[in-house]
Amino acid sequence: MSKLQDLSNAGTAVWLDFVDRKFLNAGGLQKLVDEDGLSGVTSNPTIFEKAMGSGEAYDAGFAAFDKANPGATAMARYEAQAVKDIQAACDTLRPVYDRLDAKDGYVSLEVSPYLAMKGPETAEEAERLWQAVDRPNLMIKIPGTDDGVRAIRDTIAKGINVNVTLLFSIAAYQKVANAYAEGLEERAEKGLPIDRIASVASFFVSRIDSKIDDKIDAGVGGDEAKALKGKVAIANAKLAYAWYQEFIASDRWQKLAAKGGQPQRLLWASTGTKNPDYPDTLYVDTLIGPETVNTMPPKTMDAFRDHGTVAQTLTDDVDGAKKVLADAERLGLDLDGVTATLVEEGVASFATSFDDLLKVIGEKQPA
Repeated sequence: MSKLQDLSNAGTAVWLDFVDRKFLNAGGLQKLVDEDGLSGVTSNPTIFEKAMGSGEAYDAGFAAFDKANPGATAMARYEAQAVKDIQAACDTLRPVYDRLDAKDGYVSLEVSPYLAMKGPETAEEAERLWQAVDRPNLMIKIPGTDDGVRAIRDTIAKGINVNVTLLFSIAAYQKVANAYAEGLEERAEKGLPIDRIASVASFFVSRIDSKIDDKIDAGVGGDEAKALKGKVAIANAKLAYAWYQEFIASDRWQKLAAKGGQPQRLLWASTGTKNPDYPDTLYVDTLIGPETVNTMPPKTMDAFRDHGTVAQTLTDDVDGAKKVLADAERLGLDLDGVTATLVEEGVASFATSFDDLLKVIGEKQPA
């Protein structure tokens, strides 16, 4: 049995952080489902920028679209191809979705990064993309910004699955967890079903350590802080999961669970290690626990399949995790400031990737 399948059996669902038409057409996704128990796919503007900008797999799709839609904008040309990829991935994962009764088998498509700070427009975009893809196992990715919180609530209330992305702080996660519950409560009050609505809260991991480690290398916290390198992101994730456990045990959530509400699983994103001094499976090995997801780039997935370690690690030494964060605060590493910066940088990065993507597509536009 694949170690990735073992990981899934331990409670951490395995998702792929990658989409590419050549890969889909060659049966690569189906192979991961069959051999590794893969149960989900995530995408983002950076992934599509690399896929559509670097290969010929999309040329025929662009040509067919252009013939039927002369003079279409670069945005329309992008979206037509992205929707086709997402539909294909959804169709591949549909048997998983059906077998698990809507508890997994999802594919994520992100709203335009240009709308990250525009809540009402985000909700409208989410509904439009939901209708365009027209698959029950689609998740719409909405950034977990302050402006995104209301959009998350409204989108869930409409019965649309949501992947909340770009979460770094526990405080931001708590806001979106409550928004998810509010959306379900609104539906339940209207007598609408909530049992087949799903959501994940995507907590980005490695980027936190990259920022914190840079501070430590620059001398912040002195020699004592060196012991915290490579530990803050994992501690942060463990305490987020501890709060999740408290939340789903609450009376508020239990009322929703009695009506079929599915917990909003924590999803560990940005799990490829950026520091070559760290094990390449660090952010998978250390974050394994029930009702979680780990979305991995292909390189990390290959590494875990080869030499990953499966154990219930997410609930290990929570007191130690609390101490790591307390020490980080005491030594002036400013985790709150780091996470706020990372949200801004994440939104800007996706917007830049989208700019680059639309530029490449525009260059491929017929004369």
